[in-house]
Amino acid sequence: MIGQPTSDAFAPHLHKSFRFAGWSGTLRLARIDVGNGRGAAAGARAPFTLIFHAPRGDVLPEGLYTAEPETGTAIVLHIMPIHTAAADRQEYQAVFN
Repeated sequence: MIGQPTSDAFAPHLHKSFRFAGWSGTLRLARIDVGNGRGAAAGARAPFTLIFHAPRGDVLPEGLYTAEPETGTAIVLHIMPIHTAAADRQEYQAVFN
């Protein structure tokens, strides 16, 4: 992914796994939440959030990681584990404002 990432750039990776440098697990891109763009400068991309799922257990700590999708080019993401009500998984987010 080159330039400023957009939600459309991540669409081909939906429901696919990402590997993160320095961590043995993988995260699956489960959802792409696109904001309404309110407050964005004219011509700016709409803000969006990537929601990843992983099994409970070995948690990827919050931080900046090189993420490598199953197919495609690696990208640097700031990943944060988030509160997850589901007992069978841990969720993570990467936010693009």
